[in-house]
Amino acid sequence: MKLDRYDLKILHILSRDGRITKSKLAEAINLSVSPCWERVRRLEKAGVIEGYGARLNPALVVKRTPVWVQIELSTHQAASFARFEKAVAETPEVTECVAVGGGVDYLVKFETDSIDAYQRTIDAWLVDGLGIERYFTYIVTKTVKRTTPPLSLHDDES
Repeated sequence: MKLDRYDLKILHILSRDGRITKSKLAEAINLSVSPCWERVRRLEKAGVIEGYGARLNPALVVKRTPVWVQIELSTHQAASFARFEKAVAETPEVTECVAVGGGVDYLVKFETDSIDAYQRTIDAWLVDGLGIERYFTYIVTKTVKRTTPPLSLHDDES
């Protein structure tokens, strides 16, 4: 899908303020309401806009203990990665997981009721034979910054 400068401006604005009114959005990109909203619906239908939601403060909703873990697998074959990633997908306490380069295979974020609950999950992973060679646990003591970055525009006409 080809995105023009209006589409990019719409995405930039909605990534910062998903609750903006139709008229304010149209005004911000210098289009009338109807064509602006048609563009938004087209972006939604194409899957460029996946959805809208509120960013919650988890500490105020439920007490969770965030833990980051570096994980290195013992073998580096497609089946090993698939087995590990399946376990990650099936573990509700895992809220984020990224594959990385540089000597570590994955960075995994757990949010559990306690350190003990986290350790029980890791112990289960080790018993399940997921091929974890080593792991390093980092207990979060303070969140310094937590945000969703707005889409940056790289269009010369913006």
